[in-house]
Amino acid sequence: MTADHATTQFTKVQDVVQNYRPSKLFKAPPTTTYTSIDFDDTGEFLLLSRSDDTIQLYNAKAGAHAKELKSQKYGTALARFTHHPMSVLYASTKIDDGIRYLSMHDNNFIRYFKGHQGRVTSLCLSPSGDHFLSGSLDNTVKLWDFRSPHPQGELSFDAAPYLVAYDPSASVIAIASTPAQQILLYDLKNYDKPPFAEFDLLETEKKYIHLGQRPAEGWTGIEFSNNGKYMLISTNGPGHYLIDAFSGDLIHYLHRPSGNTHRLAPGDVLLDGNASYVQADACFTPDGRYVVGAAGSSKPGLLVWDAQEPEGKGRVLEPTVDLPCTKPAAVVAHNPRHNQLASADKELVMWLPDMDLT
Repeated sequence: MTADHATTQFTKVQDVVQNYRPSKLFKAPPTTTYTSIDFDDTGEFLLLSRSDDTIQLYNAKAGAHAKELKSQKYGTALARFTHHPMSVLYASTKIDDGIRYLSMHDNNFIRYFKGHQGRVTSLCLSPSGDHFLSGSLDNTVKLWDFRSPHPQGELSFDAAPYLVAYDPSASVIAIASTPAQQILLYDLKNYDKPPFAEFDLLETEKKYIHLGQRPAEGWTGIEFSNNGKYMLISTNGPGHYLIDAFSGDLIHYLHRPSGNTHRLAPGDVLLDGNASYVQADACFTPDGRYVVGAAGSSKPGLLVWDAQEPEGKGRVLEPTVDLPCTKPAAVVAHNPRHNQLASADKELVMWLPDMDLT
């Protein structure tokens, strides 16, 4: 795996995107599922939350499992790398609704962030500093500084702000409320002022009911593209929304032909005591041109949509590439530094371009 990685790391995404193939499979206990996935800034390490209250660390460059950290008392969700080597952030699922800052080097907690009165549904680190955002079922978004256990700011809403994101410049924050079917944009320096933009997706969602999309349900993630042009609202339904980050206009409805996934989104009712929300199963490639996402619960593998494709009828964009795999995907991430993908559901799959196909 290492040799292929070195060969492809400087190749443009557009030259290899159709040639990704599974390169490594990591099995897990049959009763567990992965709920979040994240690469570190260097692209060397991969971090996943798992439903058995563990955090799993992998060396993505070497293609090897590195460490397991247990959090049986508090549970684990939304595990994220910080900008500090081997320090991670994750949300609790038991006991309280706190956020924990952990050193993986010695498995000691650096700090606890307490204040939410409902389950944390979204965590997003600032691209350029020691700050992060959290959204929660308590109808608040909190702004945090890693150096303080207390929130530095708070926004309250009538409808739950399930999802949060920074833009690439770390000057704008986006807050998405599934029940309200709205995306609100705030100037970070003036977050206590009203949002400077409000994007309403109500009419947009109605257009795709015939495809099986459920309005006001199932949003699983919000993400800005690295080039700042697009926003992606991913869903557990039969498609995702690719939106102009400046106007809020729909560019493409990224259709998933196999339909809905089987995983719960923030806000869905957790009827099973072992059930958990899942992070988005779609993401941008680093160049901002492509979206890579799960094919769906009835079809394993990944799909790729090209944002530069001409708009189709009703702005429906079908997948440009179907990446074959025998394993389904519930969470998906693209390595920020190298041409590598990772996807996981009950098992973890690492993907590299097959150079024999180029």
